[in-house]
Amino acid sequence: MGRPTGTDLDLTTVLRSGRDRLGSGRYETLVCPGTLGGVPVLTFTAPWTLAGAALNVPRVGYLRHLAAGLAETHGWPPERAAAYLSSRPGAADHWTAAGLLAALAGDPGGAG
Repeated sequence: MGRPTGTDLDLTTVLRSGRDRLGSGRYETLVCPGTLGGVPVLTFTAPWTLAGAALNVPRVGYLRHLAAGLAETHGWPPERAAAYLSSRPGAADHWTAAGLLAALAGDPGGAG
């Protein structure tokens, strides 16, 4: 969030407590959900909750990426992924399960 590249961050708090807000920007909240092979895993997020967020309609390329992850990780077929993803906040008001399934399969008219 505007910091020069190569800037060192103090990770003491996030590694100790699992969360640290480094600033007021959109993605300046660090989260440590655990470790992988003994190495801390860090990600970042916005400081507000879902209820306080302005949601954008997810694009089909992003939804394809998520559907591929659900298939690889959980073995979900496209129909199950489309039903799940179309029910999530941001997508639910734009995508139907059938429309998303068509879009995931490459039908450009699949929205709705």
